[in-house]
Amino acid sequence: MCFQDEAGHTLRPPKARTWGRRGRTPVIAVSGKGSGRISVAGLVCVKPGHRTHLLYRIKVHRARKGERRSFAETDYAALLDAAHQYLKAPIVVIWDNLNTHVSAAMRELAAARDWLHVIQLPAYAPDLNPTEGVWSHVKRSLGNLAVTGVDHLAAIVRNRLKRIQYRPDLLTSFLTHTGLTLGPEPP
Repeated sequence: MCFQDEAGHTLRPPKARTWGRRGRTPVIAVSGKGSGRISVAGLVCVKPGHRTHLLYRIKVHRARKGERRSFAETDYAALLDAAHQYLKAPIVVIWDNLNTHVSAAMRELAAARDWLHVIQLPAYAPDLNPTEGVWSHVKRSLGNLAVTGVDHLAAIVRNRLKRIQYRPDLLTSFLTHTGLTLGPEPP
């Protein structure tokens, strides 16, 4: 079972609390130069009795004219194909009602994969998706961080996600936080 979600990051860092000398507010200089953003699509994959996995893809957007600013249906299909190859098992993907997820093209791509079953979350239910916990954890670690460019931001986000990948206990805690339990249905 894989929970899917996406997040975006810009060159402007999220605000966070920090320490400073009394009477002197810490100031983080952000150049304001450059443009672009990154999109991240992630899967938290859970199987009872097995290690929890995090799989993700990062897409850099350089704010070029005509460039798509998010993942396309083919990008999501490639992520699901990679997850299927990595996990070596059929996948039940649970995701939100993003327009790309419910499009006719995505339904066709999902129907062409006999190993894939898609479940839509209710209209607005981020509290049921453990991948939201991953994004929250990453954004907290990026607080007050000034990056030099979109490639620098992508490298840092990739580093933060890699750290989470090696902490299956943290990934399991994100699932626990949702209140969902995996196991046999009660009689």
